[in-house]
Amino acid sequence: MTRPAMIRPPVAVRPRNLSPTVRGTAGGIALAALACAVLPAVLPPYWTYLAIGAAVSAVVMLSYGVIVGRAGVMALCQMSFAAIGAWVVLRLNVAGAPGGFLVWLLLGGLAAVPVGVAIGLPALRIRGVNLAVVTFGFAVSADIVWNGNPFPGAEELTMVERPAPFDTDGGYLVLCVLVFTVLAVALAAIGRSRLGLSWYELRHSERSAAAHGVSVARSKLAAFAISAFVAGIGGGLLAGQLGMVVPGNFAMGQSLALFAIAIMIGPHHPEGAVLGGIFGSVMATVMEKLSLPQDLGGVLFGAGALLALRSGLSQTDLTRLRKRERAARKLLRDAEEHPRAADEAGTGTPVPADDHPPATVPAPRSSGPALVVKGLTVRFGEVVALDGVDLTVPERSVVGLIGPNGAGKSTFIAAATGFVGGYEGSVELRGRSLDRLGPSARAARGLRRTFQTTAIAPELSLHEYLRIGAGRRLPRAEAEELLAFFGCPPGDVPVSIVDAGTRKLLDVAAAIAARPAVALLDEPAAGQSAAESLRLGRTLARVPERFGVSILLVEHDMELVQATCGQVTVLDFGHVIASGPTAEVLAAPAVRAAYLGTADVPAS
Repeated sequence: MTRPAMIRPPVAVRPRNLSPTVRGTAGGIALAALACAVLPAVLPPYWTYLAIGAAVSAVVMLSYGVIVGRAGVMALCQMSFAAIGAWVVLRLNVAGAPGGFLVWLLLGGLAAVPVGVAIGLPALRIRGVNLAVVTFGFAVSADIVWNGNPFPGAEELTMVERPAPFDTDGGYLVLCVLVFTVLAVALAAIGRSRLGLSWYELRHSERSAAAHGVSVARSKLAAFAISAFVAGIGGGLLAGQLGMVVPGNFAMGQSLALFAIAIMIGPHHPEGAVLGGIFGSVMATVMEKLSLPQDLGGVLFGAGALLALRSGLSQTDLTRLRKRERAARKLLRDAEEHPRAADEAGTGTPVPADDHPPATVPAPRSSGPALVVKGLTVRFGEVVALDGVDLTVPERSVVGLIGPNGAGKSTFIAAATGFVGGYEGSVELRGRSLDRLGPSARAARGLRRTFQTTAIAPELSLHEYLRIGAGRRLPRAEAEELLAFFGCPPGDVPVSIVDAGTRKLLDVAAAIAARPAVALLDEPAAGQSAAESLRLGRTLARVPERFGVSILLVEHDMELVQATCGQVTVLDFGHVIASGPTAEVLAAPAVRAAYLGTADVPAS
């Protein structure tokens, strides 16, 4: 299958101006400042009060943006976290605690964090609808507790005093907008960090995240903790808006409605959170003014959520993605049509991969072999997938692992990298045992892998995906060099417009970006043409000396194996039937018989 030329541009473009994210953040802050200056002055009292409700709802929607929009978790209890924040603010108000409302607001958010972590613990084992049931069960339980125990100050009619100079409705609207802006900027900064980017990867593939050294447990719990904190802040703001609250303000139905809005709109983007807050707070009043039944709003939100679930992207995701794709296609066209102009602008030169200057290669941390696997045995019930497999990958070398379908190649990679536990034998990386470590810990120690099928978040750019894989601060120049080395588009191009073959190359580049001791590549040439496969082979052969990374290559393409690997190990029915120099192994009668389907199976 022929791929569009735009997938492999000859130039790596690095724009000098501010990134769209930075420009968007600056624009958002400017809009927030304008809202603070204009809205209190022009809105009548009733609409000012509704605007406060919209701002408070927008803060709560930010919490959905973290856990639902970024991490992709079906959480149905955010209003329960908001209730905790409101309870703390009201309790401190009744007690006359020092610090005032703003301090109480912060303490309310912090009080929701341990509860968020506790609710997040089941997410380490279950996901999807099952996790939604657990979170909704917590919302139901919290509902029962709030209805049986009035909020502090409700019986005494003690109202929360707003802090000066935000004690009027107009002033309190300014405070809510300021809080929303601070939280949105902070979450945007977290979103650009490796933690924030890892949430996108978790949403699409926890296995890929673990293979990149991301601790799935810590990343998920961080998402629950941060979302609970933000929701707690929103609950405290609601207490300040109303003066005192009742259980109905945090009913479980509210969590469901806001979840539907979050799925439909996408509150992980600030504009989505604002729209979600407006819909959640003002929509009922608008429908009343239009003499429309209130149930119609629920139907519309539910239908919109179903459409978003079907497409996998919210409305703000789609809008931003289309804008990025248009910019990326223009960038690629300009790079192809005007390479000389791009060079004069300082964006790079069309240098073939073979002509790149050598990168700094880290020295090996030991003089022995990079990876040593001894006696690796994997059983699935009565089936022995691997039986006493021995394999060694020397430092700065490319070793092949081949065999017919079902021979155990992918099982070997999964066991060596920790994705299959309970194996017999040992796995050592540069003399250190990895047997007691999980996948993310092995990846962090320097054992990376790729998968036969990629699962890369389409919302990410190529540069962002490399940052996740690298597990470290990755300079843009180094990222562009890696992408050019593997024949990928520039780093600002979104993953959504590159094809499956290029995504495989990107996956390999992300594994190499971490500069691990060994990278285990599972059929990286899948989806490539014969010419592209051979070109990839030549590229992989240069990786050990260029980047100091040894490679274990699993492939069916014998031409690629011959062009790349100095040594080869052959598996058949979970047994090693040959191992040694590539030419000798491929010429062995047992190997030829195995590929022709006539090899004898060694006795167990």
